[in-house]
Amino acid sequence: MPQARETAVYTHGHHESVLRSHNWRTAANSAAYLLGSLKPHMRILDIGCGPGTITADLAALVPDGRVTGLDHAPGILDRARAVAAERGLDNVDFAVGDVHALDFPDDTFCVVHAHQVLQHVGDPVQALREMVRVTRPGGYIAVRDSDYEAMTWYPASPGLDDWLDLYRRVARANGGEPDAGRRLKAWALAAGLTDITATSGTWTFATPEERAWWSGLWADRTVASAYAALAVRGGHATEERLAAVSAAWREWGERQDGWFCVLHGEVLCRKQV
Repeated sequence: MPQARETAVYTHGHHESVLRSHNWRTAANSAAYLLGSLKPHMRILDIGCGPGTITADLAALVPDGRVTGLDHAPGILDRARAVAAERGLDNVDFAVGDVHALDFPDDTFCVVHAHQVLQHVGDPVQALREMVRVTRPGGYIAVRDSDYEAMTWYPASPGLDDWLDLYRRVARANGGEPDAGRRLKAWALAAGLTDITATSGTWTFATPEERAWWSGLWADRTVASAYAALAVRGGHATEERLAAVSAAWREWGERQDGWFCVLHGEVLCRKQV
């Protein structure tokens, strides 16, 4: 197996404002493109599982199979284990690992899934090669990532323009690629995959409740998370600039006509038999 090659820093960290978003994610709202390919007996690897909400959903969908949730950060796995226990799932386990060098034998899993992972890694093509290696012939590699440059909103907001510019610069300085969604098919081809179905999906936040939730978590994340610390430490922004961006998020969230769309790229790849 190759040696670990992680060189990127996870931009968001695991501040409460980040987990507020991660805990909201489900298989239905974040992996719908994969669900039609699942069978009850499948063994699944969920890479970058975080607090385990998608992992638990996948485990419930393969009652005769098993799901392994993998994350690079050991601390978040306690929360993932608690989520699985709360749902009474006994076909799920969790491990610490690096997607660049997975600690599993060749041809282990029926499905290898990664949601919002490749945008944060140092070598996404190597990560995909590892995902292919541990997938059984005929199995699936399923990857979904947002594309920050393609995110759009109404009404226009100079503060949110500043947020987008700042976030993309911080993410790239940390070794990641914030516009990963549009690159997934190209990365999959570079990793040697040929049976690729490339699609897209969105999250839309438009109701008062949705706007309050989305704007609130980004307002908090902008000033209180690991992202905020990295932005200041890297010389990308001052605390005053971050406070202004945070205020712009709250102002947008209060707009009755506010609308925000997050575009995701998706690839569902079949490993050759």
